Amino acid sequence: MPVPRSLKRLALRALLPREDYVRVMRATFGDAGHGYDPLGLSAEDFAFAMALAFPFYAHYFRVRSYGAEHIPKRGPAIVAANHSGMLPVDGVMLAVDIARKTRPTRIPRTVGDVFIPFMPWVGTAFSRAGVVSGSRGNFRHLLESGELLLVFPEGTPGISKGFQKRYQLQEFRVGHAELALRHRAPVVPTAVIGAEESWAQIGRVEGLGAFGAPFLPVPLTPLPLPARFHLHYGEPIALHEIFDPEDSEDPSVVVKAARIVQTAVEKLVQRGLSERAGVFV
Repeated sequence: MPVPRSLKRLALRALLPREDYVRVMRATFGDAGHGYDPLGLSAEDFAFAMALAFPFYAHYFRVRSYGAEHIPKRGPAIVAANHSGMLPVDGVMLAVDIARKTRPTRIPRTVGDVFIPFMPWVGTAFSRAGVVSGSRGNFRHLLESGELLLVFPEGTPGISKGFQKRYQLQEFRVGHAELALRHRAPVVPTAVIGAEESWAQIGRVEGLGAFGAPFLPVPLTPLPLPARFHLHYGEPIALHEIFDPEDSEDPSVVVKAARIVQTAVEKLVQRGLSERAGVFV
């Protein structure tokens, strides 16, 4: 069910700083001629989603970020981050931060799980805000189009590991490394600090996930706690300068490339944990 345009305008005026709205609407994206790109992104809908998320970004999670200058200003690139939490709150906070901190503004294309398109209404809303399912075809199309991708290489294991394993990165999937190498796209390792404590998972129910979701999570609290989020962007990793791009089909090379990215994210996570004064400050 589409959101009435009047409601969108009200949210944009009331919740999102005018400067952010203007810069998002001026951002370059592959408009197919009808206000959407081939994968469903609408700049206005991204701005609307950003408006809904902004109060949480600015006042609830009080996001602080460091190193956004490492995100390439143009061309294909991949932001690869650790993953945690009950719902993709970390992804939303990162997407808002990237759109606010990049100059010129870049609208990140968040790569989600393959079951997202099967979720009624939600799947369409996500695609309008720039989220795409994690198929190889989508990934390849976006890199060939010079887009900025936001990925969580841990995948579902990252959000299902439980609170006792917080900030222990699960093994990275290798697809992002393979395609980064093949398309000569730099990878920006990124650490999210705060999401683990914000909405801890104490269990999960197998077999009840709807529309292809692997499980139903059981949260420690009914709503996320206001832990402060710290986002750390590291220096870009040019995998195509470390390995030969022609070796992108070699599984051993791709595994090594993914491990380089994971090691960089782990170092950022440990640095972020050591630098923060506390969970809620």
